Amino acid sequence: MHFKKIYYRKTQYKKIYMTLASLLSIAMLASCGKQTPISGNATNSTDIIQETAEESTENLPPLNIIEDKYRTTYEIFVYSFYDSDGDGIGDLQGVIDKLDYVNDGDITTDTDLGCNEIWLMPISPSPTYHKYDITDYKDIDPQYGTLEDFDNLVKECHDRGVNIIIDLVLNHTSSEHPWFKEAAQYLREHDELSEECPYLYYYNFATEPQTGYEKLSGTNWYYEARFWSGMPDLNLDNPSVKEEIADITQFWIDRGVDGFRLDAVTSYYTDNDTKNIEFMTWLNDTVKSQKEDAYMVGEGWAALSRYSKYYASGVDSFFDFEFSGTEGVIASVARSKKKPIAYANAIADAEKEITSVNEFAIDAPFFTNHDMARAAGYFVGRGSDKMVKMAGALNLLMGGNAFIYYGEELGMKGSGKDENKRAPMQWVSLDETGNQKSGEVDNNQLSEVLGGVVSAADADGMCDGPKDMDPVEMTYPALFEQAQDPYSIYNYYKKAIRLRNTYPVIARGKTQPIEVLSDDDIGAFVRYGSTGLSSDSHDYIVFDENGNNIGLDGNEGTVLGAKDPLYGEAALLIIINNGDEAKTIDLSKWSGTGSSPEIAYELNVSEEAASIDGLSLTIPSYGITVIK
Repeated sequence: MHFKKIYYRKTQYKKIYMTLASLLSIAMLASCGKQTPISGNATNSTDIIQETAEESTENLPPLNIIEDKYRTTYEIFVYSFYDSDGDGIGDLQGVIDKLDYVNDGDITTDTDLGCNEIWLMPISPSPTYHKYDITDYKDIDPQYGTLEDFDNLVKECHDRGVNIIIDLVLNHTSSEHPWFKEAAQYLREHDELSEECPYLYYYNFATEPQTGYEKLSGTNWYYEARFWSGMPDLNLDNPSVKEEIADITQFWIDRGVDGFRLDAVTSYYTDNDTKNIEFMTWLNDTVKSQKEDAYMVGEGWAALSRYSKYYASGVDSFFDFEFSGTEGVIASVARSKKKPIAYANAIADAEKEITSVNEFAIDAPFFTNHDMARAAGYFVGRGSDKMVKMAGALNLLMGGNAFIYYGEELGMKGSGKDENKRAPMQWVSLDETGNQKSGEVDNNQLSEVLGGVVSAADADGMCDGPKDMDPVEMTYPALFEQAQDPYSIYNYYKKAIRLRNTYPVIARGKTQPIEVLSDDDIGAFVRYGSTGLSSDSHDYIVFDENGNNIGLDGNEGTVLGAKDPLYGEAALLIIINNGDEAKTIDLSKWSGTGSSPEIAYELNVSEEAASIDGLSLTIPSYGITVIK
């Protein structure tokens, strides 16, 4: 059941993934052959594991999950995610089978990632593995299953409080789409444009060669196909095409989707932002008339100065390409090429840029996606695992609706051609014969304690991946092993996602860099917001240019400790150390600290933790500390 603008509080939670420190040593010995794996009496084995979990349980703040568009979204390439029927290709039933991995719908457990939205890459019939060239917009590719499977997936997602958005590919169809095939056949037979075949006007045909056009075989005609000859561009000016699009969105909304990811929005009209924005305005209005709270996010692969203009369309979000990829802000800070304060300043600048166009804009931060090399390849050498972890956190600490590409939470690798970037999800590690590698602990009791999210049986569900994919040797272990390591990339990601689910102001607040607490390795910023503080409240937060809270009355005051009726903590101080050594920060340098700051949350890359003594904070190398 969904409740808008309601948040949930529980008084006790158990953090299972950080409870297995002592069990980890047993698992490691077992994998090295120095101790027999846990087996025999299942009851006794499970009891031992559960007792270990009880003893090392770490208390975390309660979750505060708000039902709105500020979510944590998990991008899934169905083809490579999980195979339910043994044909080597992922399918919708496989996604259903692994929903508990993404979110089990139970906020009292901590064995799922905690993502509360899923983005499915294209799922409609297509002649290619990637399915961005669609032949039927209102069906499911047989490789993935049926419409009934999709309906079941939507129900299972909604039962867990998980929204589902699907790729909406409108720039082009497949050349195998019936619309294009009928138009092409007419030209071959009649060699002219005619109202007799309305599909001729669904595309852009010309009698002379032009940039971005392909020759139509068997004719003297050319058609626009900016991406590839197998992807003819649609004529989005045609009212009949718009009617088709409205019918398509209504079809999927009727089946329960919560919104759409808009593919290649800067290519709707090549090099014409004005026309692109006009079309998206129509599209946004159309979809929102069909479902008022539908969520829309656009792929505008461009600089902030360009894609920020697209917010004028009313579309909720556009992916924040400034921060993504190997040369983006996130990777640069994670590898210490930029100071952490540069990250805070970039976020603050991006927030101001997009909200100046649309005050209701929701940023869409991401680090990698299906078109980019995977993040593990960005960081090499000593400490690369720490950088992978920090990069994941920097993505999840940004405001808006944050996106995670499947497998990034495991540090998967993949670069070069697109097929390599879409390798199979690494549930378990397989040898050359397709069997689970012997080094991993094969123990059903352990899997049960980990919530059933992974087991040795997942070897049967591993996908083959795209047929033209090169062999990829993963740097980091598969999920089965990482789930048992409290300091793995996977468990770090889980804790970072939980941070977003604990403090709503992380995703929904504004950003104020705090230069006075920052240096070469330290970056400090405040995430703050208000949803209903009374006009006479002293908790109002208004910053001056130096990052001091001057409030409504212009008098300097504290920031930390302010409360909000919806967010709980109205302000959090976030401090990042991207250096190789622990650092100590004098919090008294900033007037907003107050007299009794507390550590609210930590993201650490090892067992080394932060500590606070009065107004002196010590933060470990590659640590992120949240102060309230």
